[in-house]
Amino acid sequence: MTDSAQSDSDVKQAICDYGRQLLEDGLTTGTGGNLSARIDENHVAISPSGIPYEEITPADVPIVRTDGTVVEGEFDPSTELPMHLAVYEERPEVGGVVHTHSPYATTFASLGEPIPASHYLISFTGTEVPVAEYRTHATQELGEVAVEALGDSFNATLLRNHGVLTADDSLDDAYTVALMVEYCARIHHQARAIGDPEILPDDEIEHLAGKLDGYGQ
Repeated sequence: MTDSAQSDSDVKQAICDYGRQLLEDGLTTGTGGNLSARIDENHVAISPSGIPYEEITPADVPIVRTDGTVVEGEFDPSTELPMHLAVYEERPEVGGVVHTHSPYATTFASLGEPIPASHYLISFTGTEVPVAEYRTHATQELGEVAVEALGDSFNATLLRNHGVLTADDSLDDAYTVALMVEYCARIHHQARAIGDPEILPDDEIEHLAGKLDGYGQ
């Protein structure tokens, strides 16, 4: 499936590591949420369904073809597999997808309100975090509305009455976006509790996004 077995192993280990990190960073609870990484053009590794993150080992991580066929692993893939595959199909540049139930961002998802640019770090996601229409979880329909909301311009969307979906060049990048979404949601929530947050204009966010591309290098 890939050029080396080691690369598959690395991807599976990353799924395990970031799954545990979801809990440590407060981005989900229990077995909620899921995450995946592209292995190659036709294969994806995704967290298994219903196994506590602390117990997942690399051997437990399923590998799935982009048509949904499981080709490796004895455990079922996450029930949100259709949503992940919809993102990979629509956005071929995406290398990692993260789905969280992070509390502040999910609060706005339940309100059906996008998270605007009240903090400059929203530039990790785009000019805002848009909201996808509600569809039942674990369905192809949810994947369809999620990719529609992401379009070509956003790296994150709120799933109405559900949670958050992020997508970026790698699993590492998608996880960073998930952290930024929750942080910006918290800041916006707190700012609204005190007053009327100032919203940065789109052109400033787009300018900042270019600066952040080289951040830390």
